[in-house]
Amino acid sequence: MLCFLRGMAFVPFLLVTWSSAAFIISYVVAVLSGHVNPFLPYISDTGTTPPESGIFGFMINFSAFLGAATMYTRYKIVEKQNQTSYFSTPVFNLVSLVLGLVGCIGMGIVANFQELAVPLVHDGGALLAFVCGVVYTLLQSVISYKSCPQWNSLSTCHMRMAISAVSCAAVVPMIACASLISITKLEWNPKEKSVTLRISTEINDDI
Repeated sequence: MLCFLRGMAFVPFLLVTWSSAAFIISYVVAVLSGHVNPFLPYISDTGTTPPESGIFGFMINFSAFLGAATMYTRYKIVEKQNQTSYFSTPVFNLVSLVLGLVGCIGMGIVANFQELAVPLVHDGGALLAFVCGVVYTLLQSVISYKSCPQWNSLSTCHMRMAISAVSCAAVVPMIACASLISITKLEWNPKEKSVTLRISTEINDDI
């Protein structure tokens, strides 16, 4: 198992690289095709219309798989550390893994159900991905503090908690603003009353 975990060290790097490429490529294709406004579009907007929808769906599906692999690897690492030097109940680590995997399922739903075709399913998947993802990062930050200083430095713990705090600060207004508007189109008129909420949601979504 330890050899397996050492072989998985590249997965988190691949996850970040692949996911960033997915967002950038689908954005560029959507903008060049004239399907979205270049200024802060929803991430989902860049994966709604062909041909970018195919690119978005394929790449985000693989990102969800990489995310699940990363979370499982982290789970096994914490499990082994906890067996070596007990610092937290194993249930805490298991709950974190389950929530993380549910978030990855949400990513898969977002990738396969476009926002204009099946908005209710798409939004449900996005809610799972964002909320479970944020809770996962919070739980992992707590685990880091519990395993400090033997397995983590204090600066690493502070950095993880800071990322978790920013994620929480972004997801709350995003959900609040998204709940007040109905996404039925990609083109928005600046004079529309809901455009401010739309832009606020896009900014938090991109964060």
